[in-house]
Amino acid sequence: MTSTGRRSRPSRRVVLGAALAVAAGAGVLAHPARPEREAPVPGPDGKAALPEPPAPTPSGASAGPPFQPSFPRSGLVTNEYAFRHPDAPDARVDPHWTVTSGSLFGQGGSGWSGVPDGLSPDPASRLRTGSAVLRVVTRRTNFGDVTVGGRFHLHPPGSTARTPATAWDGGHLLLRYRSPQELYAFSFSRRDGAVAIKRKAPRTGSGEGVYTTLTQATSLFGYETYRHVAAQAVTTASRSVVLRLWVAGRLILQAEDTTPGRLAGPGAVGVRGDNTELLFQNFSAVQSGGAAPRSLRAGRMA
Repeated sequence: MTSTGRRSRPSRRVVLGAALAVAAGAGVLAHPARPEREAPVPGPDGKAALPEPPAPTPSGASAGPPFQPSFPRSGLVTNEYAFRHPDAPDARVDPHWTVTSGSLFGQGGSGWSGVPDGLSPDPASRLRTGSAVLRVVTRRTNFGDVTVGGRFHLHPPGSTARTPATAWDGGHLLLRYRSPQELYAFSFSRRDGAVAIKRKAPRTGSGEGVYTTLTQATSLFGYETYRHVAAQAVTTASRSVVLRLWVAGRLILQAEDTTPGRLAGPGAVGVRGDNTELLFQNFSAVQSGGAAPRSLRAGRMA
């Protein structure tokens, strides 16, 4: 993953913070840093899933009402062109969403990437979508202790001349988004079958961000069908950040970020897609200081 959407790989990965160890079907948080590796975790079939964790003691809550956007039956919502040229008379600026890369459409009341390509979008995204690199974030930036959930539908990853195939191609949720260089990413569907929780932070002396894997496992995500996904970030009283990922109502990853530079304060939330056609519906972001509301884990509006 890169800060600009270009497909250069980082020179190395460093695992910091908490990682998830899975043994005998039970989830155990392992705090010592260790080399990144994959651990098998059952998928969303309900077998040997992680138990519901105890709620952390939150240090605060996100401000404002729940975010539950609607989408048109068809047509462009906003795109990268509007992000780069917000004052242009033909820019489609949206009050709820910013698209820093690619295009966001409505399709049948769902959010939709359009058919992805590796080109720069035209003003109406009629000729080019750019959605092989899709980055959609909210204009609201006051999401602190929050659970983000919805129903996601992905096509099998492809590739373009600009975006060759990579292991992380697929779908991701973004929480505590401060900038393209500072955020938490929850990868719920990747080309390589992995699921992961990562933190992105600015590289010292560089304008680019670097991803650090906090925990990673294997859990296949079915294509061409809607799956329920929810992600959560909660800051505890000790200022650590507890991060959780659910798929199909089952908790499959949990990590606690205790490292310097952790994102303990609020930010935006969003959706990311790489080399895939992506739809999402019933998207909601709600204040949450403990276990995720069942309505969000199940992909329904709270």
